[in-house]
Amino acid sequence: MNRTAFVTALGGSAAGLAMFYGRAWSAPSGAYAVTHSDAEWQRLLGADRYAILREGGTEPANSSPLIGENRPGTYRCAGCALALFSSKTKYDSGDGWPSFWDVLPNAIRKKADYELIEARTEVHCRQCGGHLGHVFDDGPSPTYLRYCIDGLALRFVPLG
Repeated sequence: MNRTAFVTALGGSAAGLAMFYGRAWSAPSGAYAVTHSDAEWQRLLGADRYAILREGGTEPANSSPLIGENRPGTYRCAGCALALFSSKTKYDSGDGWPSFWDVLPNAIRKKADYELIEARTEVHCRQCGGHLGHVFDDGPSPTYLRYCIDGLALRFVPLG
């Protein structure tokens, strides 16, 4: 096979995989207590937060100042202010995003994510449906979970 044929075949395979595995982002189904039109979400969140919370985007690794946040407090949804994570469950996973080994009660919904070839589990805010990140089963005890969360999806509120 010559180089042109190889590149053409590779491009066709990539396009086929994108069509098979690709999807438009959507929150888990069901009603939410906090809803806005797309225009309102864009105005309230700004471009970067909107891309993550409403379109399922991801911020660049190691870009969030929340990675180094070590004060006691609560991590809330940047879309609706629902309390999601306690600083008591935050840890440094080394993966480039704020990580937690547990979530606060009744704070999230989960959804299967097949955007990549390997299946993952998306994490969404229970109150507004905003995309927060993903959960993996390679975290520390006692849950052995790693909630890998986009810093822009959160707002940190220190105690006191």
